[in-house]
Amino acid sequence: MSKNPSAYGAAPAGDTDFRKKYDLDEYAAKAKTREADEKEERKARWEAKMAGKKYYKPMDGTETNTTARNATQDFRSLVGTSTLVPAGAGVGKRGRGAGFYCEACDLTFKDNLQWVEHTNSMQHQRAIGQTGQVHKASAKEVHARIEALWQRQLEQKREHTVTLHERLAVRKEEEEKEREEKRRKRKEAEERKRIEKEEAIKVKTEYGDDVRVEGEHDEDDMMAAMGITGFGTTAKK
Repeated sequence: MSKNPSAYGAAPAGDTDFRKKYDLDEYAAKAKTREADEKEERKARWEAKMAGKKYYKPMDGTETNTTARNATQDFRSLVGTSTLVPAGAGVGKRGRGAGFYCEACDLTFKDNLQWVEHTNSMQHQRAIGQTGQVHKASAKEVHARIEALWQRQLEQKREHTVTLHERLAVRKEEEEKEREEKRRKRKEAEERKRIEKEEAIKVKTEYGDDVRVEGEHDEDDMMAAMGITGFGTTAKK
């Protein structure tokens, strides 16, 4: 490698200058922190084992109350299927292997019953950031939840209609709802106009003919604007 400076006045580039530079002190601090956390976890696991208890990940205050699962696992679609798994991908339950994989806990289960039991366990609840405690809902929240589930069930029922007769029935129901909504709006508009007209007539009755009722002299005003005074004849009687 030449020791002569380059034409730009800078030091000549080396053979390994294209490689990424790492801050050794930063990564050493990260490794030290990770080792301290792992040591603390091993100590907590050992203390829980000596006390005859099961170890759970300690809470840090950011957890939320446990809620029902909003996603469903379709086990029937996996019947009779095959999955390619790299050799050594999972050891026991740890890691992704053949079966039902939990990404939050990095565990694989061989049947659906084990997977469901695991998702309900405290270990999984702590891993996904939940406390394992359930919020007590009020009557208003229960009613809102039932209404939302009912609407979702209706939407799913509409999506699953496959026959022409069912689609026509759904379309007929939707059209009937639209017509009912239009009739309701039309009746409200007519009722509003009727009330306004009655109020205008009442005002004219109270104050005499000097008050004009809206829409009463529209035809006369239009004829006057066009210069038409009337359609009478000029012949002498």
